[in-house]
Amino acid sequence: MNILLVDDEPGSRISVAKFLRELGHDVVECGDGEEAANVYKQGYFPMVLSDIRMPDMSGLELLKAIKSLPSGDETDVILFTGYGDMDSAISALRAGAYDYMLKPVNAEEIAFVVQRVTEHQSLRRENERLTTKFDSELEAATRETKQELSLLRKIVGETVGLSNIGIFSPQMENIVELAKKYHSDRSLPVLIQGETGTGKEIIARIIHYGDPNKVDKSLPFIDVNCATFTANLFESELFGYEPGSFTGGLARGQKGKLDAAMGGTLFLDEVAEISLELQGKLLRVIQEKEFYRVGGVKKVKTDVRIVCASNVALAKKVEEARFRQDLYYRLKVGQITIPPLRTRQEEIVPLALLFLREFAQNKRKHFSRISTPAANILKQYNWPGNVRELRNVIEWATFMYDDVELKSQHLGAIRDDSEPVVVDRSDIDPKHILIELTSSGVSLEEVKNKLARHVLELHHGNKSAAARYLGVSRRALCTYLEEKFEKNT
Repeated sequence: MNILLVDDEPGSRISVAKFLRELGHDVVECGDGEEAANVYKQGYFPMVLSDIRMPDMSGLELLKAIKSLPSGDETDVILFTGYGDMDSAISALRAGAYDYMLKPVNAEEIAFVVQRVTEHQSLRRENERLTTKFDSELEAATRETKQELSLLRKIVGETVGLSNIGIFSPQMENIVELAKKYHSDRSLPVLIQGETGTGKEIIARIIHYGDPNKVDKSLPFIDVNCATFTANLFESELFGYEPGSFTGGLARGQKGKLDAAMGGTLFLDEVAEISLELQGKLLRVIQEKEFYRVGGVKKVKTDVRIVCASNVALAKKVEEARFRQDLYYRLKVGQITIPPLRTRQEEIVPLALLFLREFAQNKRKHFSRISTPAANILKQYNWPGNVRELRNVIEWATFMYDDVELKSQHLGAIRDDSEPVVVDRSDIDPKHILIELTSSGVSLEEVKNKLARHVLELHHGNKSAAARYLGVSRRALCTYLEEKFEKNT
């Protein structure tokens, strides 16, 4: 999309222009209103971003000049200022401005307003094309707009951690739909249980944001890993502390994660690691919607959605008296259990392909498909690290190799400590040797023997060439082979 950016402050203008270009837009910069009015007449700009307070010709005057032109109604003008003048804001909106923003604007605000303009331009184009029956132009314009929207949603999704979500089984479809349903009631605490790497934080973010395509970034999502703090440090991190509460604290005191999450979501990962004493205080927050800061005597009201996650069964922790029963039952009012990847066989290859294409694009590699033998290896592996491990394996493969097709020899990052893997060798290069590491162990002598025989075959029985390849003397290789022959006979 062509964007005309007008600001008499070079630093601010250059920074905003750089971000817009990173979003994939063409930006023309102007330092004053008169220059912008002349530039606008010479080109086509669906969007104009302009400061209000400028010498000679103000942003309001530029807006009126644009709207007076035949093409002015096709342009969405957004005005921003550092003065917060509501009279100017009202005048701008009355004069036909699409939106009004206060300086300094941040990248997220710009991304969202550009997304709204893109959608508005899409609707305008569709109506215009439908009334004039220019079907070919409609298709081209719609395709361009969809690409722009896709890019914007990808950037926003990456910002909030919801990019590249793949749902390939009825189980996960049901889980995502349940997470979206929990999103509608902020008062409901939610407990997410599942093994490490199953995607508990992604589900927590869906509970917070709802539809990944309609993210409201203004609502805070504060995530805390409970296992990384000691009991005392965790309490001050969660609740904050008053001035002089303890040695080493800030003289002015400090607000905690509950304050940071106000109006949004607090995500407590590995909640089973919280001490029993703090579990009681967390229960009070959930039930009473209030808490005390460390060293404080005044209750602090809170409006926070609580989402917790655990990679261990909390019910068992309750039986062992290591987790409060009352907190457990309060947390599981809304509950989601994510099954391990090994029980969702139909998802393994589609997820791998999703990751493969993502990393191939990011690393400028050529991978676009997965061979049948490689797919078999992926499906037969136990995946103790679940989706996170699968993603790491594919990232390693795209880093180490470059090919159109992911093959068996590219999956050397897989190491199974639980059970042996039956490997299909039909697409393995004869120059490669595959050593299978299993929980039952590996014989070093067998590996040495296999290597010696393979190198000897590679050199067509030439012992001198094989010895040079292995970095040993011909006599040492012959002695080793004779010893192995004697043992075998």
